[in-house]
Amino acid sequence: MASNYLEFIFKIEPVQPASEILVAELGYLGFESFVENEDGVTAYIPLEEYEEDLLTNVHILQSEEFEITYSQSEIEQVNWNEEWEKNFSPIVVDDICSVRAPFHPKPEADFDIVIEPKMSFGTGHHATTHMMIKLILENEWEEKRVLDMGCGTGVLAILTALKGAAKIDAIDIDNWCYLNTLENIERNDCEHINVEEGGVELLQGRKYDAILANINRNILLKDMQAYVEALNKGGEIYFSGFYTEDLEIIKNAAAELGLKYEDHLERNNWVAVKFSF
Repeated sequence: MASNYLEFIFKIEPVQPASEILVAELGYLGFESFVENEDGVTAYIPLEEYEEDLLTNVHILQSEEFEITYSQSEIEQVNWNEEWEKNFSPIVVDDICSVRAPFHPKPEADFDIVIEPKMSFGTGHHATTHMMIKLILENEWEEKRVLDMGCGTGVLAILTALKGAAKIDAIDIDNWCYLNTLENIERNDCEHINVEEGGVELLQGRKYDAILANINRNILLKDMQAYVEALNKGGEIYFSGFYTEDLEIIKNAAAELGLKYEDHLERNNWVAVKFSF
């Protein structure tokens, strides 16, 4: 018999980076699907998986940096694929790169990426992913060794592969993202992408020509030194996942580590920035 679900509607102020952190924490506790919106996150967990004190393990709910309220209700079994298909439309970036689901018709585009994001972040619809795709399209990747840190669906790693990157590591701390990226690289015939589950500790002793990190401001600041240590001299690093008002903070931290600011994009108050080393 199909399980009913509990639906939790979280209202968050400010929405980011709390929304991304909340999704990550809930995912570890058994929540199976998320819908991010302008006000926060709606999250779903099977009724039998929920325990009364489960949310006491969600650290961000106790944070004084954010105001988070929520309501919960029981709902009937949901066909997630059907819900996703109703809400997911294909995108095309700069008339060059399309990101679509398997059930969408193939468009006229130089690069055609097919993904099923499930609960992973990175469909291309979010401003940060859209801008990172744009930066990848504007730069050279032929024969480069690339790291996609916090890979989500693997869409950025896949695009660098399609643009000729020689060796790519796609890393995410979230198990669902790890599994989803494995599925999506197979779907796009990019088997030379190495996918790993873990964090910055995996970078020890590794070197890359280019690093992509679309995460959030706090993690970027905390882990930036590890990224720089893994970057070859003359390499490039691309950051996103933070707001326009955070750009100077990111630029200053990068400059202290020897990174040179090259360019940035802005979209809906989000930023993606390129540095060289």
